[in-house]
Amino acid sequence: MADNALTAAVRENAGKGVARKLRATGRIPGVFYGNAREPLAISLDPQELEHLLAASDAGMNTLIDLTVKGNGDGGTTLVLVKDIQRDPIRGIALHADLLAIDVSKTITATIPIRVEGTASGVSVSDGILDQALRELDLECMPTSIPKEIVADVTQLEIGDSLHIRDLPLPAGVKLLSDPDLSVLSVVAPAAEEEEVVDEEAVEEGAELEEGEGDAPAEEGKSDDAPKEDASNS
Repeated sequence: MADNALTAAVRENAGKGVARKLRATGRIPGVFYGNAREPLAISLDPQELEHLLAASDAGMNTLIDLTVKGNGDGGTTLVLVKDIQRDPIRGIALHADLLAIDVSKTITATIPIRVEGTASGVSVSDGILDQALRELDLECMPTSIPKEIVADVTQLEIGDSLHIRDLPLPAGVKLLSDPDLSVLSVVAPAAEEEEVVDEEAVEEGAELEEGEGDAPAEEGKSDDAPKEDASNS
């Protein structure tokens, strides 16, 4: 695990002001917890954490040897990155939660789904591959977390779907997601809408256009003619 080493420091204070000052120095606040230990406020280098995760095939499921300076024992603890809060605009890390792991106990992990192959309904029938689910939840030992779950779509025709229950899982892994959830499906291409011309409506419209204009005034009468005073009748 030496290649996956991360160093953090105990954070004495909390609050938005402290977090802003930390980020101004190139560090971010975090929390270290798990294994019946009290949550510990820490600070860490986000670039160091991001580089570590990017360099590992396991991504967020990378097992990390964490050393916390100022924690007293000076030892390392095996952790997983449970969550990273990011700026919604810039995407940079703002806060990290690190979970201590007991290698003798199972954990839950979210595993990405990788699509393999080209669906027959896409290559032959011009269908569209629609992916509704991109990850699933599993329970396994910390040292047996799969990097990914492969979904082979080669045999899918238009109208076919691939469900979680159809995905091959590694030995020693327990599925936690609903097996009936659809992962992928091949749908027919959207039909091009053809403009339908109603000939009767066109003829009717033409007749209305010909009849447009003011109706001719009745011969011998004018709007300007004096009206009969009803009071004299």
